[in-house]
Amino acid sequence: MSGEELRRIGRQQAEQYGVRFVQGEIVQALKKGSASDPFELWDRAGNGYEAYTLLLATGLLDQFPKLPGLMECLGLTMYVCPDCDGYEIAGKRTVVLGSGDVGAAMAVTLSARTSELIYINHEQKAIKEKWMDRLKQHGIEYIADDISGIDVHREGYFRGVRLNSGKQVEGERAFIAFGGNEVKSDLARQLGAERLENRHILTDLRSKMTSVPNLWAAGDVGVHAEQVTIAMGEGSQAAIWMHKALAKMKHERESSKVLVRS
Repeated sequence: MSGEELRRIGRQQAEQYGVRFVQGEIVQALKKGSASDPFELWDRAGNGYEAYTLLLATGLLDQFPKLPGLMECLGLTMYVCPDCDGYEIAGKRTVVLGSGDVGAAMAVTLSARTSELIYINHEQKAIKEKWMDRLKQHGIEYIADDISGIDVHREGYFRGVRLNSGKQVEGERAFIAFGGNEVKSDLARQLGAERLENRHILTDLRSKMTSVPNLWAAGDVGVHAEQVTIAMGEGSQAAIWMHKALAKMKHERESSKVLVRS
């Protein structure tokens, strides 16, 4: 199932429970006063929102060049995560499309799955000597050349790549490893949540709450595993504690009204 289809089904199910979806990009977040005060959010169009609890599930963005044919194969016969999809290349001729040390490291990691590996260093970024040595040790063919496009056999089936030099490299499966992933945690920074040096958000293991009260984070924007099922589980985990927080706020408001009356 594609990510797009999974999201469509998820939206359809959520709408049955009264969830309202708004399309827009939140670019500014602010928290004034005490923990019981709402978050204030603004989108790029200038629309404002308030929320007493807030979940950041903004993920990360894998960086890769916009090569013709790449998106057709991605997730079907071309992969990103060796832990998730390494088994897909077992015994198959596999091409690693990457850059510098990042691509070399991916090729070496995948050598446990198949002996037929080719690493194409797109844009010929420098590679440290230790990685060149390990490529040779594992018998991985190394090509330093720009990739001009992906050969697709039927819908989504990787067949190889075309290089700027005119050479064609055949393969049955592929991995991409260009590095420079963008962690979408700037809203957490604006709200003062603690982040690691790589910009991933730190959360409580039990509740997924960040260092800012009533601000949660789930999925790959946190200390991540790049697993859909884990991200979904963390979302459910956060939702439970957000519900508890909202119930507590409601109880406190009702209690204060009783005190005022008395």
